[in-house]
Amino acid sequence: MSMNTKASLKIAKRFTLKTLACCAAMAGLLGLVGTAQAQTKLKWAHVYESSEAYHKWSVWAGDEIKKRTAGRYEIQVFPASTLGKESDINQGLQLGTVDIIISGASFAARSFPRIGVAYYPYTFRDSEHLLKYAKSDIFKELSDGYKAKTGIQTVAVTYYGARHSTSNKAFTNCDEMKGLKMRVPDVPAYMALPRACGANPTPIAFAEVYLALQNGTVDAQENPLPTIEAKKFYEVQKNVILTGHILDSLVTQVGPHVWNKLSDADKKVFTEVMQEAAASATNDIKKREGELVDEFKKKGINLITVNKDQFRERIVKAVDMASMGYDKKDWDRIQAIK
Repeated sequence: MSMNTKASLKIAKRFTLKTLACCAAMAGLLGLVGTAQAQTKLKWAHVYESSEAYHKWSVWAGDEIKKRTAGRYEIQVFPASTLGKESDINQGLQLGTVDIIISGASFAARSFPRIGVAYYPYTFRDSEHLLKYAKSDIFKELSDGYKAKTGIQTVAVTYYGARHSTSNKAFTNCDEMKGLKMRVPDVPAYMALPRACGANPTPIAFAEVYLALQNGTVDAQENPLPTIEAKKFYEVQKNVILTGHILDSLVTQVGPHVWNKLSDADKKVFTEVMQEAAASATNDIKKREGELVDEFKKKGINLITVNKDQFRERIVKAVDMASMGYDKKDWDRIQAIK
């Protein structure tokens, strides 16, 4: 074999090895691209603090869905109004700018008023009544009605707590609320208490409430005890009035642009995980709610017990649920749940 032939063979061998290496690298790169394309990234938004149970269990749910779908879904949770106030994220769910939210179903009532009936004051006897409602035929009917209107799938319900009032001015009855500027969410059901008692309902975004209380923009607000703790409202309001006027809940909702693309198997995973997360968050909130009365007293907060029957009677006389778009027949069915 001549010297030229040997040199040619060496060059050819080196070229072949380089070609194989390049092909292998390209195959690996294509494999990575394929994996990236197979993974769906989703945004989960809410308005609550990262220290709260709602965030903790939303993060858990995102991680758990990733595990149970072999990494096909990557869910990032955005707390504390990072992606907008509550009305924004509800709208974003329909527009497709947000994929999953936790929010009060009272905001869904803007699109389907009937679903807001559960937020009419003093609807529920206790937390167990509310949780039974969440598993009832009437809840399914209302959720299906909302889905027919918007395409949004309601997947799980979390207990949010009994809403109580905080105020610069102590009050023990409805009449003593007259003239108070009370911050409420921008939803009719939450305005019923201040309206009935002669206070001035003042809608302010959740993220702005602390500052509004601190600078005197409003005199009072209303929220469950765990929220009053998490948002530190007790720092700027020394009276907690145990009105317990609404037993509140949050719903986990998935946008139609996501839900309609899920396989039946993935829908099952999303549903099971989100309901497990809701149950765990509910347990955390119920436990914390029971602890906070004594803890607030130790902090020097003035806790005031009131006659809830008196508040209920005033609200029923002053604020007709039909004026909010609610159907009394739906409310009666909720009352009949045992």
